[in-house]
Amino acid sequence: MKPLRAILFGNSGSGKSSLARQLVAGRAVPILSLDDIAWNPGPERKPLAESVAALEEFVRMHDEWVIEGCYADLVEAALPFGSELRFLNPGIEVCVAHCQSRPWEPDKYATPEAQQAMFDPLIEWVRGYEVRDDECSFGRHRAVFDSHGGAKREYRLVGEYLESVAGAPGSDSAGTGKELVD
Repeated sequence: MKPLRAILFGNSGSGKSSLARQLVAGRAVPILSLDDIAWNPGPERKPLAESVAALEEFVRMHDEWVIEGCYADLVEAALPFGSELRFLNPGIEVCVAHCQSRPWEPDKYATPEAQQAMFDPLIEWVRGYEVRDDECSFGRHRAVFDSHGGAKREYRLVGEYLESVAGAPGSDSAGTGKELVD
């Protein structure tokens, strides 16, 4: 059985965290959210070298893992260690709807009110996915995905995410017939 070393990336609200939890359900496989290694308090983005060092330490410490996030520079740093790359690209309106239905995230926000205060800027940021020119933009995500020569899959429908869980590397399932492409 091939070890699970999946890298999930896409816009905020695309379903990365949910898919990561589904991929490891019932198994002792750690999930690294790139948010956890990308930011200092403030918030202020950490120096890239510091984030990459934390990522490399994480992959050295675990035989199997799932890494999820929206930072193309960190996704690129993870690629040599991964067995598959999954680009979650369901469209901006789906991402907005997911953000709107997101429950309070106590690991990220001290109170529901603090999370709500960030809601409008988050939605504006999600809507700018295709026009931004940063590490979390569609352009950078597309470039990373297109240039990756290993196993990869782009998902444009949320239903495809759910179907893919049964065929995940390391699972005992027969799969769904929607295998990753090389």
